[in-house]
Amino acid sequence: MTITQLKYVLAVAEHANFTKAAEKTFVTQPTLSMQIQKLEDELDILIFDRSKKPIALTDIGKEIVSQAKNIVNEANRISDIVDQQKGFIGGEFRLGVIPTIMPTLLPMFLKNFIKKYPKVKLKIEELNTETIIERLEDGHLDAAIAATPLLHPNIKERPLYYEPFMAYVPHNHRLHDKKSLETTDLDLSDMLLLEDGHCFKDGVINLCKATRDYDDESFSLESGSFETLVKLANEGLGMTLLPYLHTLDLPEKEKALYKSFKDPSPAREVSLIYPKSELKMQIIEALRTTIAGVIKGAILFQNVEIISPIAKK
Repeated sequence: MTITQLKYVLAVAEHANFTKAAEKTFVTQPTLSMQIQKLEDELDILIFDRSKKPIALTDIGKEIVSQAKNIVNEANRISDIVDQQKGFIGGEFRLGVIPTIMPTLLPMFLKNFIKKYPKVKLKIEELNTETIIERLEDGHLDAAIAATPLLHPNIKERPLYYEPFMAYVPHNHRLHDKKSLETTDLDLSDMLLLEDGHCFKDGVINLCKATRDYDDESFSLESGSFETLVKLANEGLGMTLLPYLHTLDLPEKEKALYKSFKDPSPAREVSLIYPKSELKMQIIEALRTTIAGVIKGAILFQNVEIISPIAKK
C-alpha cells in the first residue's frame, strides 16, 4: 500500500470517474486503474462498485476512503514540518473567501502578502460559507476567510477583526431623522436583504429576530449585491444593512445616508478558518499577520456585540 495509491482512490471517490480522476492526478487512466486494482488485490476487497454508473464506493470502500483522507493528511504534514523547520513559506495555498468579504478585504492585503511572500502560489476562490466548509473538510481548501462563529467540530477559527453593521437609510424612510439607531428600531418588513446563500443575510435576520418575532413571509425583496440594495433603497423600497468596510469607498452623497448603531454596535466576527489538521500553518499565520497589519487602521470599533451568521431555524 502506498500514499500514491490512496491519493488515486480519493480522486476516484471524488469524481466517480476513472478518467476524470486520472486527469486530476496527472497520470494516465490505465496507470491509475492498475494502481487501484493492485491495492484492491492486496487488501482482497473491492473499494469501488464498477457496475454502477457513476462508479460508487462499496461499504468497505467508504471506510477506506475515510481513513485514506487521514493518512494522506498526515503524510502532507511531514512536508509541513520540514518547511517550518527550514523557515520556508511557499507552495500552493488554496484560500476561500465569502462574497461579502472578498471585494473589501482582498484589495487591502493581497498586494502586501504577494510582495512579502512571493514563493506562495495563492489560489483564491469566492465561495459561500456552506461550500467553504465542504471544501475544507474534503481537503480542497487550505483555509478560508468567513463570518464566524460557525461552531463546526472539524474547523478552527482565528478571529481577524470585528466589522460593525451600518444602516443605509434613505430620505423617505421612517428612521431617516434619527442620528443613531438601536436594534429595536429594525423591522424586517421594510428591510432589503441579500439573497439566500449569503451568511450576512442570516446575520441581519438574527439581529432583527433578537428583538422581535417575525415570519419569513414578512419580507420578499432580495438581491445579490450590496450595490443593488442601496439603489433599491434610493428608489424608496426600504432600508438595508451593510458591513462597515463596504461604506468606505461610496460617494459622499450616499455616505451621508449611513447611520451607525448605539453601543454595543452589532457586528460580524470575521475569521481565518482552517481544518483542525492544521496543515500549512506557516502560511496561515503569514496570512493572519498580514491582514491584521492592514485592518487595524481601518476598523477602530471596540464596543461591539457579535451577531451569529448561523441561520436560525
